[in-house]
Amino acid sequence: MARLSPLMAVPLLVFAAFAGLALGGLKRENPDALPSALAGRQAPPVQITPLGDKPGFADADLRSGEVVLLNYWASWCAPCRVEHPNLEGLAAEGLTIYGVNYKDKPGNALGFLAELGDPYTAIGADETGRMALDWGVYGVPETYVIDGDGNIVLRFAGPVTERVLQSTIRPAIEAARGH
Repeated sequence: MARLSPLMAVPLLVFAAFAGLALGGLKRENPDALPSALAGRQAPPVQITPLGDKPGFADADLRSGEVVLLNYWASWCAPCRVEHPNLEGLAAEGLTIYGVNYKDKPGNALGFLAELGDPYTAIGADETGRMALDWGVYGVPETYVIDGDGNIVLRFAGPVTERVLQSTIRPAIEAARGH
């Protein structure tokens, strides 16, 4: 019987390691969800500039005792148009939504809101993307559910569709409220 050389076992061990990593990645609860290092942590500082004459917001507004959404969006973002009616619906229900206009021209952003409506309680611009970097934003739209103490409960990357609203956003809001 021939002995197996230790060098011949290396490819087998490498394959087994890759297979283990692949299987571990497939077992994630939602493989489409982007991980967030901020979940369960305090929201990073708010660093926005005014957008037209719209009211702005600050760090203290994210720690006001009520659950809020923070939504990154842009006028040039097609998925932002898709989610907009759902944000308007949440605002009509009385949910506070803060908007961060991401790397956009102020005139275009204000035109977007004039055309589609303004679901935001307060809004500001992140013209350079500095705040977005601190928040770990990959792209727009991205929405954060923040509890009354300013802790990030959920980060959702992508448009808030009706399905996402029911399966992800509303349960996170309820969890943030402690229900």
